[in-house]
Amino acid sequence: MLGTMGNRRSFFIVAACLTGGLFLASCGSNTSPQSEQRTESATSSTPAAPAKAVEPDNRPVIVTFGDSLTAGVAGRSYPDDLQDLLDENGYKYRVDNQGVSGDTTTDGLARIGNVIAAHPALVILEFGGNDGLRGIPVEATKKNLEEMIEHLKQADIPLVLLGITLPPNYGPDYVKPFTAMFPELAKKYRLKFMPFLLINVYQHPDMMQPDGIHPNGKGNQVVARDVFHLIRPLLAAYRNAVR
Repeated sequence: MLGTMGNRRSFFIVAACLTGGLFLASCGSNTSPQSEQRTESATSSTPAAPAKAVEPDNRPVIVTFGDSLTAGVAGRSYPDDLQDLLDENGYKYRVDNQGVSGDTTTDGLARIGNVIAAHPALVILEFGGNDGLRGIPVEATKKNLEEMIEHLKQADIPLVLLGITLPPNYGPDYVKPFTAMFPELAKKYRLKFMPFLLINVYQHPDMMQPDGIHPNGKGNQVVARDVFHLIRPLLAAYRNAVR
């Protein structure tokens, strides 16, 4: 009987400790108020590490604006390699890659406001490939490119135009006017342009993705080099001013 009463008594003591929220203070805690105070004091006396200030990147912006040939489909894109070339040659610009895989000229026209909002020093305009692969009428593609160019001109933003062409199996009646629209637009708006972005890449299987449409890492380095040479005269004045 005494043993039973003793067990009940122990049970009630433990229950009171748990339900009363006094488990640490009254039911076996070895932490004294003095040790808690010392720990708290030590913690509060340790100074917090100051937050490292992030310096703003005030370099002029070059926007690369286009579809998957600009965005890149695997690994580094040509704008990544273009940034390296600019850095290596002392041109203090930041490349902003606004390429979106799958975009047509209609999509590009819908996004032109984002480009203007970046207040770029230069835009590298590359669109049309997806229009051609989908068989969109050349006049519709050309009209969209014209509108993008005019928006940039109205915002007083310099640009260069990158041309593209299509495989011959699309037929000469489509391929010929498609390919011709890039030099026509360049002439009309007095733009520096590249007739075919992949001119030094597409015939080299080791520079192309297995799809035969997009450059691989090695190919993008060549594309970046070609684009760099195209835009370099437009950057020289700024480079000389900041050196």
